[in-house]
Amino acid sequence: MRILIKEPELLLNAKSPLGEGPIWDIHRQVLWWTDILGRVLHCYNPIDGTNRTWEIGQMVGTLVIAKSGGLILAAQNGFLRFDPETGATEMIVDPEPDKPENRFNDGKCDPVGRLWAGTMPITEDSATGSMYCLHPDGHVEKHGGAYSIPNGIVWSADAKTMYHIDSPTRRVDAWDFDNATGTISNRRTAIEITDEGAFPDGMAMDVEGKIWVALWGGWCVARLDPDTGEELARVELPVSQVSACAFGGPNLDELYITSARKNLVRNELENQPLAGGLFKARVAVRGVKPVAFVG
Repeated sequence: MRILIKEPELLLNAKSPLGEGPIWDIHRQVLWWTDILGRVLHCYNPIDGTNRTWEIGQMVGTLVIAKSGGLILAAQNGFLRFDPETGATEMIVDPEPDKPENRFNDGKCDPVGRLWAGTMPITEDSATGSMYCLHPDGHVEKHGGAYSIPNGIVWSADAKTMYHIDSPTRRVDAWDFDNATGTISNRRTAIEITDEGAFPDGMAMDVEGKIWVALWGGWCVARLDPDTGEELARVELPVSQVSACAFGGPNLDELYITSARKNLVRNELENQPLAGGLFKARVAVRGVKPVAFVG
């Protein structure tokens, strides 16, 4: 039976063109997120409701906390290190210097702290993207190509399965994952999205092994069982372009949700004035603690 989780709280009417990449900072107890098209990085503090913003100057697809301090960004021009104190960025490596038409999109750290992120064409009109893994020593490995809009990467509790999305396929795929070496194999379909007009986007994992998928064009975040494909719960939102979600809060039982307003025309914006906002829903399960980059 599907459970509806209604009336998520609006935290910020940010009107982001493309809000994305939320991740909870365990130590600072804040939420980091990005506006890809706005080329900015945000930090939302739930204690006082403030939202600090840094202009990065390029599209940032995802960000993770670094154990050594600061953040690691997967951006338009490669992997960067970001210092929130100074606002400075430092290039780590650009794995695609020959593809200026591409940018990084979604990503996360695997159970041992390597950063996985995929690239995609900025124009979203071809499958020229690839999946990359950034190791702690700064070297990058490529793991497959022909991605259009890579999204939503998470791992099972036993670290034997990696789940990943290429949004236009409308699937959540599973890979066999070797946690010791960081290699993947045996790609197969775990879940197919059947909601009309909906595409899987960002994704989060809970402690019960179920995945929460933001449905772009679907007005919701769906809790799905990756073993059966069954939908277990749904967070309904007042916006259509639901882009990503992340567990946060002191107990990791609050689901933070980003959204977008790109390409929405006037009447659509009139019907969903909160498009591009940042939301939060209280859920009855805790999320998996986010893993920091070990480098």
